[in-house]
Formats: sequence, C-alpha cells, structure tokens
Amino acid sequence: MKTITIIGAGMMGSALAFPARENGNEVRIVGTPLDRDIIEHCRRTNRHPKFQKEFPAGITYYHTEELEAAICGVDFIICGVSSFGVDWFRDEILPRLNDHVPVISVTKGLMDLEDGSLITYPDIWQQKLDELGKQIPLNAIGGPCTSYELVAHDQTQVTYCGKDMQVLRMIKAAMETDYYHISLSSDVVGVESAVALKNGYALGVALTIGLNQQEFGLDSELHFNSQAAIFGQSLREMSKLLKLQGAEDLDNLVVGIGDLYVTVYGGRTRLIGILLGRGLDIDAAKAELQGITLESLVVAERVAKAIRIKAARGLADLKEFPLMMHIDEIITQHKAVEIPWETFTYEA
Repeated sequence: MKTITIIGAGMMGSALAFPARENGNEVRIVGTPLDRDIIEHCRRTNRHPKFQKEFPAGITYYHTEELEAAICGVDFIICGVSSFGVDWFRDEILPRLNDHVPVISVTKGLMDLEDGSLITYPDIWQQKLDELGKQIPLNAIGGPCTSYELVAHDQTQVTYCGKDMQVLRMIKAAMETDYYHISLSSDVVGVESAVALKNGYALGVALTIGLNQQEFGLDSELHFNSQAAIFGQSLREMSKLLKLQGAEDLDNLVVGIGDLYVTVYGGRTRLIGILLGRGLDIDAAKAELQGITLESLVVAERVAKAIRIKAARGLADLKEFPLMMHIDEIITQHKAVEIPWETFTYEA
C-alpha cells in the first residue's frame, strides 16, 4: 500500500482518486485556494460536486493551508491543477515538497519562449527545482482519459512518462486497475507535446460540426467526411510538430491521436469549436461558454506563435501548418471560419 496525495481538487485529479483508493492505497486530496467549496463539499458528502458517484470510502480532504499534514509520509504526489495553475504549483507548492518524493502531473500544455521553443510543464517545474536545489522526480500522465468516464470505470488506456523507469513502475503498480491501464515512456517531450497539441486541433475538427449545423440546421445529421478530413490533417501537422519538438519516439503520436479523438467527442474544446463554426466570433463564443476553462485556446495560440517565430528563423515552413495557422487567425484575429481545404491536398 502507498500513501498518495493529490494536489488540486479539479475533475481529473479527483477522478484519479478512484483507482488510487480502490487499489488499497491511502489517498489524500488537497484543494487549491480556488477549491475551498469543493473540499468542503467532499468532506460533507464524500463526493465531488461534479461527479454523480461517491468517492471510495477512506479518502481524506485538506485545504491548501493544511498541505504539510497532507504530504507527510507520502510515497508520491499527483499534481491535479489545470494549465492555469502551473505557476501556482511551481511557486507555491514545489518549494514545500520533500526531496525524492516523485510528482506525477495530469496538467497538459506547452509554454512558448521568445525563440520559438515550446517547453513542457515538467521542464518549467524542473527549472524551479534546479533553482531551489531540490531533487524531486517529475513525471506526467498523457493519453485519452476523461474524468467522468474514469469515475464510471470505463476502460481507459493512458501513458505515464518520466526519466526514471523504476519510479514510473512504482506509480503504475499503485494506480493500475482492471479498467485503468498504464503504458510507460521515458520520452517526456514526446508524450507531453502530443497530448498538448491535440487541444488546438480538436478545436479544428469541431469547427466542421458547427459549419454543418450552420448550413443544415442544429438538428441535422452529423457529417463525418469533413470531420475526418480535418482529423487527418491534424495528425499530419501534429507529426511534423513532434519532429520540431525533438520527440525521441514518434510512436508517442498515438497517445496524442487517442487524446484528440476523445477531446473531439467528449471535451470542452468541442463546444467552443462548434460555436465558432456556427458563425460566432471568438469573443461571442467565449461569452457563450462563460465559466468553462478553455485551455485549448491558450495552447493553440502558443503553438501558432512558436511556429511563426521558427518560420521567421528558417526552422519551420508555415505552409506545412495551414490548419493551425487558420485556427490561430480565428482566435487572435477574430477571422471568420473559412477552412483552407485545398492547402491540405498533396502529391505523393
């Protein structure tokens, strides 16, 4: 049995408490400063307010100011914050963690630098650890997994990545169940880039759903040709981006493909893409979805900006990324959706 602390009481971090506790581990959930109501609700009901199912018995809940008690004697920590909590976790949490206690994160995203580089969140956190002189193994979770389906015990296949395979095997043994299946990879850049890139491209696929609703009506049948065409172009561009990222194992594109599929059909990104496809501009679409975290917009904007900088330096060709460039125009320049279909064609 392991002792596991989950920091961040959002839906994905909280969903991981199910396999963790069902495996007989001691599980603790710590809320961020924004999670106070969630933690109080969990204490009263033993259920996350977004889930229909109660947590397994025996989980304990903590507020942020109780962090020291929550991390005392833990075997590893799960970072369950969204991409908007990356800086908070870096500045407020990492300095308080004990050396040699592994961290594994569900947070997906990339940060763009002035030179056009895109770095993973574990890389951002490693920079902080180096400044502090702390030795904490950083790991991450990638792959297709929605929180509510994990809670429902739907069959789920994910990939845990990190630099120390022994650490990954320890975490896998604590977390894997008969419905939650875990592959392991040492290619952190490949896995983390693949699952971050899918956010922007899932929005691209969803645009076609909205376009068809605009033309044929909200209750019209789904049209799959256009979705499939954008899905294929997304994979082509994601593959090229993984090469630009210096991914060690391009097979990890599969992790991003699966995540792209589930995000198109079950994620918040689908909602914003459909609204944009129906004809709303980006401001109206965001207003329509007020209160919903839209990490896909941040990722798409950062990736497009990085590609443009690399292209200006002669390190990338904008013509290889027409879909991402158009998605960026929609988000940052308020352009109407006009998918450049002919730019997706090629001769082989």
